[in-house]
Amino acid sequence: MRLQLADSTVLKDSVSVISELVNEGRFKITKDSIELVAMDPANVAMVIFKLLASSFTEYQIDKEQEVGINLTNLKQILRRAKADDILTLDVTESKLNIQLKSGTTRTFSLPLIHLDEKEQRIPTLNFPVGITLPSTTLGDAIEDVSIIAESVSFGCEPEKFSISAEGDLSKADIEIKPNDEISIRSDTKTKVKSKYSVEYLKKMMLGSKLSEMVTASFSQDYPLKLEYKAVDKLLLVFILAPRVEND
Repeated sequence: MRLQLADSTVLKDSVSVISELVNEGRFKITKDSIELVAMDPANVAMVIFKLLASSFTEYQIDKEQEVGINLTNLKQILRRAKADDILTLDVTESKLNIQLKSGTTRTFSLPLIHLDEKEQRIPTLNFPVGITLPSTTLGDAIEDVSIIAESVSFGCEPEKFSISAEGDLSKADIEIKPNDEISIRSDTKTKVKSKYSVEYLKKMMLGSKLSEMVTASFSQDYPLKLEYKAVDKLLLVFILAPRVEND
């Protein structure tokens, strides 16, 4: 296997975002892409990642394979990548080799790890509402409500998306309506609302490094799906369990 990226930031930023939620993961390398499906240690959030072969300047694999990697260690190596570095990946024996080449050639080797858990299955979910908006708009809204409470409510009706949080004495309400940049799809005439952890959402908002737009899909007291896409490059999806309050 030999994979080469002229733009190392694609992988560098992706691993940086994913490692906020997942410590280690099993990457499946196919003829079309590098894929990862993993749960965070608390089983609250799922990460689905696909880096397309079209992102690479060279993409050669003899056969499909899976490699287990410690993402914290991989992130530390990729942090050393400079903007003009050509990044090359290959697997030899039981190691992943990462080469960074510009004025100098630097090679790092990471041991492959064995992951005991079963392959994660992506759940089948149906979402009656979906909002596509600039990722910075959603990120700013999450930052706004994070000063009020540890959980946030997403609400949607046909022409309005709302984000709200309520503390002991304070309250925040953010109303987002469709415009040239924001579209709201709603297949229901009634308002749907669900609550999620601000801590997890703030980590997921880092996906704005990868895409200027994000699509948020949810339902009444139902998981949230956040989807970041970069055409012909990558797909990053987060699925977050709803927060259930114990009254």
